[in-house]
Amino acid sequence: MTADTEEISVRLVALLPRLRRFARSLSRNQHDADDLVQLAMERALRGLDQFRAGANLASWLFGIMKNAWIDTCRARTRRAEVALPEDSGEHPAISAVDSDASLWSVSAAMSKLPEEQRLAVALVLVEGMSYKEAAAVLEIPIGTLTSRLARGREALAATLRTETSV
Repeated sequence: MTADTEEISVRLVALLPRLRRFARSLSRNQHDADDLVQLAMERALRGLDQFRAGANLASWLFGIMKNAWIDTCRARTRRAEVALPEDSGEHPAISAVDSDASLWSVSAAMSKLPEEQRLAVALVLVEGMSYKEAAAVLEIPIGTLTSRLARGREALAATLRTETSV
């Protein structure tokens, strides 16, 4: 293993919590999210020679994950496979510190968003990516990302206001 490969491997491991959160946003199922992280990491390691030095590793990985998710969804559609409902087990991407009920409310509210809005919110607001980076990962213009993000924020705020007034 070269020094560059070793450094990238260390950076890949450090990105695992962020990848798990994004996988959860994509799949909305902890088991599918774990499988998706594994698939994305396998693809990244196999294609490590395609990573350009100086490029943003997180953006590259999020792009791989998004494409892996699209491939998974297409395969399920072809097989008419139905995902199993979530169990009530512990969520691997949420630490004990994050187990606050308000975070679960936000997570539940996010799961109600249309996928395009959920992904925009997950990348920009949760993962802290710039609009440019998120637009590149989603392969959409920045204006489209901004629009999806604005609609997602409004929908989240409306859902959370409704939940807190109950």
